[in-house]
Amino acid sequence: MMGEFWWPFAVILTGAAATYIWRALGIALSGRVGTDSRIFEWIACVAYALLAALIARMIIFPIGPLAETYLADRLGAAVGALAIYFLTRNNLLAGVSVGTAALVALTWSRTIF
Repeated sequence: MMGEFWWPFAVILTGAAATYIWRALGIALSGRVGTDSRIFEWIACVAYALLAALIARMIIFPIGPLAETYLADRLGAAVGALAIYFLTRNNLLAGVSVGTAALVALTWSRTIF
């Protein structure tokens, strides 16, 4: 009976410990890794690759409400966002705003017409 009560807490504590061990290790090692080292370049490349993969997955294989939009609309909004991002000298806010507005406009225009 008592084992059933403590089981969820044990699972949560184990998961938290596993997460915080890696975070603590990252903090401990972060001061020893130079920003111009090869390992830092590799970490940056992996981070950019993960971000690119997540964005591609959201465009090509969306889930939730985004899955109800057309692929052409998602691609058009992404192309528009990238174009504005580069035209405004890497202004992330402008790129995201235009991409969002384009996706809303393209999706809305299909429901109207």
